[in-house]
Amino acid sequence: MKISPEDIPGKKVTIMGLGLHGGGTASAEYFIKHGAYVTVTDLKNREFLISSIDKIQSVLKKPIHRTGQVRFVLGRHEMDDFIDTDLIIKNPGVPRSSPFLRKAEKNGIPVETDISIFLKFSDNPVIAVTGSKGKSTTASAIHHGLRSVYPDSKLGGNIAVSPLTFIDKIKPKVPVVLETSSWQLADLKGNENFKPKVAVLTNILPDHMDRYPNMQDYINDKKIIFSGQDINDYAILNRDDPSTEDIQKNIKAKLYYFSGKPFASAAVKGAYLDPSRGKGFLMLSKKPVILLEQFPLPGEHNRINLLTAALALSLYGIATDTIMETLKDFKGIEHRLELFFTWNKIRFYNDSAATIPQATIEAIKSLDKIDGPYKSVYLITGGTDKNLDFTPLSDYLSIPEKIFLIKGSATEKIVSLLKEKGIDYHGPYAELNEVIGSMKAHLHGGVSVLFSPGCASFELFKNEFHRGSVFKELILSGFSGFFGQQE
Repeated sequence: MKISPEDIPGKKVTIMGLGLHGGGTASAEYFIKHGAYVTVTDLKNREFLISSIDKIQSVLKKPIHRTGQVRFVLGRHEMDDFIDTDLIIKNPGVPRSSPFLRKAEKNGIPVETDISIFLKFSDNPVIAVTGSKGKSTTASAIHHGLRSVYPDSKLGGNIAVSPLTFIDKIKPKVPVVLETSSWQLADLKGNENFKPKVAVLTNILPDHMDRYPNMQDYINDKKIIFSGQDINDYAILNRDDPSTEDIQKNIKAKLYYFSGKPFASAAVKGAYLDPSRGKGFLMLSKKPVILLEQFPLPGEHNRINLLTAALALSLYGIATDTIMETLKDFKGIEHRLELFFTWNKIRFYNDSAATIPQATIEAIKSLDKIDGPYKSVYLITGGTDKNLDFTPLSDYLSIPEKIFLIKGSATEKIVSLLKEKGIDYHGPYAELNEVIGSMKAHLHGGVSVLFSPGCASFELFKNEFHRGSVFKELILSGFSGFFGQQE
């Protein structure tokens, strides 16, 4: 089957994995609007997926030209849907080793993703960002900066916005920022259409070890972000990450680096922070120039994220003055060390996107460096294990004044570390509202409440975004029950 927009009407398309992040929904909506007969299949049941199902069904009620049809196969997969079809769109969370996908490929059925379809149907220049942590903030900051010059610039990918939501609206030559996970990159291996003008790798940290057999396989998927580039493109790597030395060996694009400290050699090109001067510098020739003077987000890791975004913008051609002026107003994004509420000299931070222990470490360090009020940290942490090592967290567990634990397979590892250090803790609690109820009795002015699980969320929540939203809702709506009237 030739895959082009003109060929879609009347074709059979199977969407494998509807999910709740928007990729499956956007794929279904796109092909329905363009006249395809769409089958949506997912191992989850209708009750779990109802919000996504409702969005798809609403498309059928709109008077859209060439609107197709949709059927749902939920709680199971049926092999016929992977054989008697013209095209399969897989969710990134579905491994290629799936017997259904193997059967489809054996029968010559093309398997794509929402990102690969976007890349086939669009020739917009792409800035791609990946990394274990920091990719969402970096990608969002890049998009924020681009909009000062390209107001119609778009942001999509792993940030829960499928590029298929804007593919029919975006103008030619307008840049698109794509945040890409390791799973999404694995699906793009060998894809001739994936050629980012600027590709960024923020860092490599242990993650998803419940799915990858070893770290090298995980790194190999991350490296795919550079594989389609050539000498006319730009690759950005973390100078402070030991993985960089091996990763850079096969990169064909022009290499640039970012670092939390000045470069040891003037031959290194990129951007660095000068802690003594509190500024970020751009080093593209022998003389550094100021790239960033103000950092609106808390934490050293966010200073690095903003610096990386500024470097990417500079390489794309955005003027330094414009970068400084626009990024100073960047407010960050939801679920990433998000200060969302202050009450009675108590601050509440939602850091639910912290799904590995290193992310929680950075959040603790960030709040520990705050001068004046709000110095005391109450940490809420715990959740589902992804076969990760929590030992690095051990050295930072003595910083919070109090620690409250949510139950989960990873929480057992955290409890062991706390006992080893002789640190008191509360819980583990079966529900998040129980954590907040327990915390109520201990709160006092000058506290920063940090919700930074450092783990996945599968045992109690649909995903980390659902987890963060529940936490915010409990805090914002629970004052009459938990804290009394807001002042």
